Amino acid sequence: MPESLRLRAVQAPIIPVIADLIRRHPGTLSLGQGVVGYGPPPEIHGRLERFLAAPANHKYQPVAGIPELLAAVTAKLAAENGIRLDQDNRLMVTAGGNQAFMNAVLAIADPGDEFILPTPYYFNQEMAVTMANCRPVLVPTDANYQLDLDALRAAITPRTRAIVTVSPNNPTGAVYPEAALRAVNQLCAERGLYHLSDEAYEHFTYDGAAHFSAASLPGAAAHTISLFSLSKSHGFASWRVGWMVYPAALEPALRKIQDTLLICPPVVSQHAAVGALEAGVGWVRGQRRGLEASREIVRRELDMLVAEGRCVVPPAAGAFYFLVRVRSERTALEMAERLIREHGVAVIPGNAFGLNTGCHLRVAYGALSPETARDGIGRLVAGLRSLA
Repeated sequence: MPESLRLRAVQAPIIPVIADLIRRHPGTLSLGQGVVGYGPPPEIHGRLERFLAAPANHKYQPVAGIPELLAAVTAKLAAENGIRLDQDNRLMVTAGGNQAFMNAVLAIADPGDEFILPTPYYFNQEMAVTMANCRPVLVPTDANYQLDLDALRAAITPRTRAIVTVSPNNPTGAVYPEAALRAVNQLCAERGLYHLSDEAYEHFTYDGAAHFSAASLPGAAAHTISLFSLSKSHGFASWRVGWMVYPAALEPALRKIQDTLLICPPVVSQHAAVGALEAGVGWVRGQRRGLEASREIVRRELDMLVAEGRCVVPPAAGAFYFLVRVRSERTALEMAERLIREHGVAVIPGNAFGLNTGCHLRVAYGALSPETARDGIGRLVAGLRSLA
């Protein structure tokens, strides 16, 4: 019995492929998956006790999220992002940022419609667009992985439904400046498009870069869909909690989608998320210090490879990635496989992000302690010196 033709067109997710290689080579250090090395704040413990003490919590809860979490997120958006909820927009809790993106795609598009994805793209978003029988339109970024506004404008057709931005960016670590995000948002308003703004890495900026939320702009509520997640910032990857801010006109469609896919987001995770938000952004900054130390170790070692002429590493002022352009005739997948087999270190090949020419590797350092970072980047440097 054949699988769906629609799903045959969807790329296989690269993370499980690399994970399988790692399992077959015990002792491999992973610079692959984009997670942090710390767990949730202690404030979730009391919330979980209260959850278990109330039998009603084991029943279905509201489609858009429990009132206490909606209130906490509303306050967070106003204080940290400059986004205020009113009659023009709405808030919905989702099972992570990926589900929020899928909700948005299903709500605004019909089969054959187009989504503009600046490349390199986040692979799960390209997969979601394809799964919905829509067409990802890939628009290159510049040499530093910054947006090319003229190219975005030229890519718009009568079937375009949205322009997607991810800032801070996965896989590049680029942070789009406020002026660029304002320009994209204005372009979407002028052309009757949605701006899908993925802000999962909002708390991870460095070197003076600042995060900006496009939905904070006057008049943006009618055409801006903002996606957020606790997975990275609060060590919540397995809890699956995110949220989306969206135009009020989309509420009927999004409620149909949410009720069909989930009925409601996992209620135990929502109660834990209330505790996580109680810890505040100061807690996240404290956890980030160790990550920043790992970042400096990785950056210094990569700078040595740049000085030797073996690779190019564009500026990465956000998230916890460097996207390395290796000077090699090998494909990125071949390079990634040999780094695991021969040098015991895993990275993600760039073809997963739409980079099908050249040898690009995503290096992730979010889960590394400074000690592990030294070992892992040492293996990567030795491997690239041998193979590049």
